[in-house]
Amino acid sequence: MHEASLLVNLMHKIESVAKENNSSKVTKVKVTLGALSHFTEDHFREHFESSSRGTVAEGARLDVTSLTDIHHPLAQEVILESVDVA
Repeated sequence: MHEASLLVNLMHKIESVAKENNSSKVTKVKVTLGALSHFTEDHFREHFESSSRGTVAEGARLDVTSLTDIHHPLAQEVILESVDVA
C-alpha cells in the first residue's frame, strides 16, 4: 500500500508539470530512489508503468537512480528530479 500512495502522489506531480507546460504528453521522467524507500529500480519501474497507464506519462522513458547511503537525508524518499514534456 505504501508504494501505491507514493506513486499516486508522484503521478499528480508529473501531471501538474505537464499541465503547467501546456503539454498532454510526458516523454521522460527522472527519479531518485532513497536507500530506504522500499523500492528496487525494477520494482519501481513496474509500479510506474502500471500507475502511468491512461495518464500523460504513459510510455514515458524512465530514468531511475538509486541512492545507497541509508544516512542520506532523503533516504526514505522517492524524489522527482525532472519531467520532460513534448
